Amino acid sequence: MNICLFCGTFNPIHNAHLRAAEYVSDTFGYGKIIFIPTNNAPHKEVLGCQPENRLEMVKLAIAGNKKFEVSDIEFQRNERSYTYDTIVRLNKMYGNQEKWPFIIGTDAFCQVKSWYRSSDLKNLLKFIVLTRDNKPSRRLIEYIAADGYDVEFTNLSFCDISSTGIRKKVECGEDISEFVPPEVENYIYEHGLYKN
Repeated sequence: MNICLFCGTFNPIHNAHLRAAEYVSDTFGYGKIIFIPTNNAPHKEVLGCQPENRLEMVKLAIAGNKKFEVSDIEFQRNERSYTYDTIVRLNKMYGNQEKWPFIIGTDAFCQVKSWYRSSDLKNLLKFIVLTRDNKPSRRLIEYIAADGYDVEFTNLSFCDISSTGIRKKVECGEDISEFVPPEVENYIYEHGLYKN
């Protein structure tokens, strides 16, 4: 079965994440999308909830979709969650892949050169870059792609949703029901997340 990876903080996971995963699955023919929530993110501070909360929200969001699966692989270690280390562990679990398809947004992709062992990731990943309205310049993207990264660009036709915006709405007491699955919305309020 063709497997594609979708790593991220998912803080919180929202409808655009799910629609993007569906789109990539349908467009590229992947039979399974594995969501991998970051435990201890090396590149940014994760605000508003504990890593275990984010993992649980992903589980709730993808329940019932046979094409989606969640992995807690980054929660099995207490160290920083580096993509390189995760991919090495996945290769031990699944057998070495030629290259793992790896869903990523444009903002994150433009930082890929600063990632831990970035040059080694070129040989391990095929980046499926989700472009959107606020994408960085095409020249910057092409510069990174020309540096040896295996990249496939795909343009999302639906409205982008921001996890940051959702957290702000929760903090201000605004409705988020159109942005996240009902199970995730209920979990956020039941656990008092993002209230600061």
